Amino acid sequence: MSENLSTLKWFKSSYSGGTDGNSCVEVARAPRTIHIRDSKQTTGPRLALRHTSWALFIAAASEEM
Repeated sequence: MSENLSTLKWFKSSYSGGTDGNSCVEVARAPRTIHIRDSKQTTGPRLALRHTSWALFIAAASEEM
Protein backbone atom coordinates (compact mmCIF):
# COMPACT_ATOMS: atom_id res chain seq x y z
CA MET A 1 0.00 0.00 0.00
CA SER A 2 1.47 3.36 -0.99
CA GLU A 3 0.52 6.62 0.66
CA ASN A 4 -0.84 9.59 -1.27
CA LEU A 5 1.46 12.35 -0.02
CA SER A 6 -0.30 15.06 -2.03
CA THR A 7 -3.28 14.97 0.32
CA LEU A 8 -1.36 15.42 3.58
CA LYS A 9 -2.85 17.98 5.96
CA TRP A 10 0.00 19.85 7.66
CA PHE A 11 -0.26 21.50 11.06
CA LYS A 12 1.96 23.45 13.44
CA SER A 13 2.23 23.31 17.18
CA SER A 14 0.14 25.77 19.16
CA TYR A 15 3.49 26.78 20.71
CA SER A 16 4.83 28.06 17.36
CA GLY A 17 4.25 31.69 18.33
CA GLY A 18 2.60 32.87 15.16
CA THR A 19 0.77 31.98 11.99
CA ASP A 20 3.22 33.38 9.45
CA GLY A 21 4.72 29.93 8.77
CA ASN A 22 8.27 31.10 9.29
CA SER A 23 9.23 29.80 12.68
CA CYS A 24 8.46 26.16 13.23
CA VAL A 25 8.18 22.58 12.16
CA GLU A 26 5.02 21.22 10.56
CA VAL A 27 3.70 17.68 10.95
CA ALA A 28 1.27 15.61 8.89
CA ARG A 29 -0.19 12.20 9.63
CA ALA A 30 -0.55 9.53 6.98
CA PRO A 31 -1.91 5.99 7.46
CA ARG A 32 1.55 4.42 7.79
CA THR A 33 3.85 7.35 8.66
CA ILE A 34 4.21 10.75 10.29
CA HIS A 35 5.78 13.42 8.08
CA ILE A 36 7.83 16.36 9.36
CA ARG A 37 8.97 19.42 7.40
CA ASP A 38 10.38 22.92 7.87
CA SER A 39 7.60 25.52 7.64
CA LYS A 40 9.96 27.85 5.75
CA GLN A 41 10.66 25.26 3.04
CA THR A 42 7.39 23.45 2.45
CA THR A 43 8.61 21.89 -0.79
CA GLY A 44 11.99 20.98 0.69
CA PRO A 45 13.09 17.75 2.34
CA ARG A 46 10.75 15.88 4.66
CA LEU A 47 11.36 13.35 7.35
CA ALA A 48 9.00 10.36 7.50
CA LEU A 49 8.74 8.20 10.62
CA ARG A 50 6.67 5.14 11.39
CA HIS A 51 4.02 5.77 14.04
CA THR A 52 5.94 3.75 16.64
CA SER A 53 9.11 5.80 16.11
CA TRP A 54 7.12 9.03 16.34
CA ALA A 55 5.53 7.89 19.62
CA LEU A 56 8.98 7.10 21.06
CA PHE A 57 10.28 10.51 19.95
CA ILE A 58 7.33 12.35 21.52
CA ALA A 59 7.70 10.38 24.77
CA ALA A 60 11.41 11.18 24.98
CA ALA A 61 10.86 14.86 24.10
CA SER A 62 8.12 15.11 26.75
CA GLU A 63 10.26 13.80 29.60
CA GLU A 64 11.32 16.35 32.17
CA MET A 65 15.02 17.05 32.20
